[in-house]
Amino acid sequence: MLSSDEGPILFRNTMQIATGHLEDFRLDVRKAVEFVAEHGPQLMVDVFIDEERMLAYSYQLYRDSESILMHWQMSDPYIREVMAHCTVRQFDVYGEPDEAVLEGVRSMGDDGVPVTINPRFVGFARFLHA
Repeated sequence: MLSSDEGPILFRNTMQIATGHLEDFRLDVRKAVEFVAEHGPQLMVDVFIDEERMLAYSYQLYRDSESILMHWQMSDPYIREVMAHCTVRQFDVYGEPDEAVLEGVRSMGDDGVPVTINPRFVGFARFLHA
């Protein structure tokens, strides 16, 4: 069940894959997604690759801020492995995370990554309540 003050939170991470790293990127992303599918709190993870432009897009849906913080803590080794093959070009947050998550997201902006935070207006997701 969703908390009363916070709805679901969606992350969209746009990554530039380093030249010559596509296959290693694919391997490490697959390992990371397999790990979170079994152990992580995400409701959904999808990764898309534009090979022509060497861009990858990761979408992650979370129930709330607590699940994001849990993911960051448990998945750090996998995140580091993936990041050895890419750089973040843009990070977008859809929803209203708590201050602890905002602090973590803003730290990416301090490193020069463009970050947007987009408050939720209205919507629904049937599988959030299943």
